[in-house]
Amino acid sequence: MKRATALLAALALDALAGDPRWLPHPVRGMGRLAQALEAPARRRWGDTRGAGAHAVLGVLTATLSAVFLARVAARRLHPAAGALTEVTLLWCALAPRDLADHALRVQRALQVGDLERARERVAWMVGRDTAALDEEGVVRAAAESVAENTLDGVAAPLCYAALGGAPLAMAYKAASTLDSTFGYRDARYRTFGWAAARL
Repeated sequence: MKRATALLAALALDALAGDPRWLPHPVRGMGRLAQALEAPARRRWGDTRGAGAHAVLGVLTATLSAVFLARVAARRLHPAAGALTEVTLLWCALAPRDLADHALRVQRALQVGDLERARERVAWMVGRDTAALDEEGVVRAAAESVAENTLDGVAAPLCYAALGGAPLAMAYKAASTLDSTFGYRDARYRTFGWAAARL
């Protein structure tokens, strides 16, 4: 299957199914693995850039290994299984439907004048306290989240997928997940999270 065809199929699948919550998602697995690697890395190398870099390397290695193994195993089984695996992995790297669904939930709550529900729904999209936001603040928070996540969840994965198929798209998702997990400037992650933030 050509890469462009696989990408179109993945986008169509996302438009139809979105991101089903019941389905195990690789990005959640990446996040859990990053958190699981943090404590051993800190025990071995302390609160250093090197410790964080080892955790980052562990997540990237595991992600790329899993993607390559899945693709090889599926292709050996049958060419159609290989194509389906590629499309499924690309689908997991893209999130336009999920992003639109979250934004529309906020919009619907505001349209019926339910500011409290709109605050709750925009809290699913942003990483800050939304309890005191007025209507304008809710709209601004939702718009900023849509703008940022359109890059992280749609445009960038599409570009990486166009360049290198599922492996590069999933490597990008791993890097993005690592930044979301470790890339903070607080006391806990200022040093440890350096590699994740730079990546």
